[in-house]
Amino acid sequence: MAQSNIKVAVQKFGNFLSSMVMPNIGAFIAWGLITALFIPTGFFPNESLAKLVDPMVKYLLPLLIGYTGGKLVHDQRGGVVGAIATMGVIVGSDIPMFLGAMIMGPLGGYIIKKFDQFIEGKVKTGFEMLINNFSAGILGGILAILAFLGVSPAVDGFTGALVVGVDWMVAHGLLPLTSILIEPAKILFLNNAINHGILSPIGAEQIRTNGQSILLLLETNPGPGLGILLAYCFFGKGTAKQSAPGAAIIHFIGGIHEIYFPYVLMRPLLIIAAILGGMSGVFTFVLLGGGLQAVASPGSILAILAATPGNAGSYVANISGVLVAAIVSFIVGSLILKTGKQTEDLDEAARKMQEMKGKKSSVAGSFTKQQGEVPASVQKIVFACDAGMGSSAMGASLLRKKVKQADLNISVTNTAISNIPSDAQIVITQEELTPRAQNKVPDAYHISVDNFLSSPEYDKLIDQLKNDHTTSKAEEEKRVSAENNTDSNDGLLKEENVFLNHHFSSKEEAIRFAGSVLVKGGYVEENYVEAMIERDNMTSTYMGNDVAIPHGTEEAKKNVLRSGFTVIQVPEGVDFDGEKVRLIFGIAGKDGTHLEILSGIAITCSDMDNIEKMVHAKSAKELMAIIQSN
Repeated sequence: MAQSNIKVAVQKFGNFLSSMVMPNIGAFIAWGLITALFIPTGFFPNESLAKLVDPMVKYLLPLLIGYTGGKLVHDQRGGVVGAIATMGVIVGSDIPMFLGAMIMGPLGGYIIKKFDQFIEGKVKTGFEMLINNFSAGILGGILAILAFLGVSPAVDGFTGALVVGVDWMVAHGLLPLTSILIEPAKILFLNNAINHGILSPIGAEQIRTNGQSILLLLETNPGPGLGILLAYCFFGKGTAKQSAPGAAIIHFIGGIHEIYFPYVLMRPLLIIAAILGGMSGVFTFVLLGGGLQAVASPGSILAILAATPGNAGSYVANISGVLVAAIVSFIVGSLILKTGKQTEDLDEAARKMQEMKGKKSSVAGSFTKQQGEVPASVQKIVFACDAGMGSSAMGASLLRKKVKQADLNISVTNTAISNIPSDAQIVITQEELTPRAQNKVPDAYHISVDNFLSSPEYDKLIDQLKNDHTTSKAEEEKRVSAENNTDSNDGLLKEENVFLNHHFSSKEEAIRFAGSVLVKGGYVEENYVEAMIERDNMTSTYMGNDVAIPHGTEEAKKNVLRSGFTVIQVPEGVDFDGEKVRLIFGIAGKDGTHLEILSGIAITCSDMDNIEKMVHAKSAKELMAIIQSN
């Protein structure tokens, strides 16, 4: 358990580092293009334009990283103070202060966040702007001075030691051994800490002095992953073999390396193929003098070619390193696949990948099994989630409205996955739950969505259904009558259960607060709170549009005494598995009596304008009025 917690903590740290760098990749690319074009060894040497290179890498990039890091912690004010603090490490050093920015940016955001929390409710009316501006300026100035005097020299020393270590490894031919660390780190999502925190800053310094850096090829080389995916193309089985060609294109051309991680997780021995491929590629780069003159991000072959110095020798070295890595990993991977007997389950491997990442993967949906065509004569669409009381009900409400607007006589209902009827023709679930739904009703057409409140899959499905719908008028009237035959929802949403301007340090803290409100209101028994935590751990209760709807598991329905809601406004947001949530709807549903008001909430929250109004509502009555107006 302790090792698992350490791994999760390191992964979150790596993801946080990545979150500071990734939004600013455009700036890295701009600097890289200017460097590649105009430095003395560039494609079009130009002494005047080359003057842009040093200021961009020394000032622009660290300031952007520092601002982004501060903003991640405390929005705009955090970004401003983070940038001011970052200026201290920039001025205090002669090397690009990426590491310093990654330290001072979030620290500046954290300090100003704690200050704002301390003075909340204590500032007299009319003095808010004065206090806000002076506090940011004073704290930012103090942090900049501390960064100049203390952090900058420390980072200088640390970076210098790393440079010496890298030079020693290169001199002794040991650089290929870094693949033993880097390739497994990629699979475990620890590469961001290595790549953005160490390799890029040292590489940028090497580019300033040598015109190129081999370090920028260590993690970005797509060769090892390409070889593994090609091995699956020839020697894989089932879904893995069918999906591998598309994954190879996304990986090699698109530069999204994480798409091959599930293939390695299915056969853990393939990490050997990745390591040997990486080592072979690095050895080739060293042997032929490969390197990049700018950061290649994402790790696409196109990005690598664009950042390669403009001479034939460099192109030969870099392309050879990628090809050798791909060939070696292909050969080793093929031997492992041909001799192994492990059952391949790509869906399960993709799920494990997301668990390790600690947040939703942008490519996980690529592995979900898809049917060819929407069935003919659709009469029943079912939304399914674990308990059938929250996310599925909201999704069903939104699609039901679209079905009605399109004049389609099709039943749209919601239920728990365990209760999906055998005659369901179309089943819609969150991506993480689709494999379970497919096991329950394998003959149904399954649709995976990642945002129940505004998924484009809804409109796509409606367009497909418009040409073929045969539900009888009597059947539709029966369905509508059943939906309208619910108990009154008057009193389900009460003013005393609406909470404004709350702050939470984690999603668990937020969910426990929502659960405690439901307990105090007499809606649920006390152990329902733990079921809410368990439900979110199973599949995130984030719905999209900055909204989360924590509720209990299917088994916890017996702990619901009566239907009720709580609404919690979190203006600064709280992290739900990498997604920012600003509105939390805690739900307790019994016998379907909550579905009508939940439908109204879903329709309201599908419009981001309504979300902004609710987030900035100044009273519980104002927030409730926005919900009740839809």
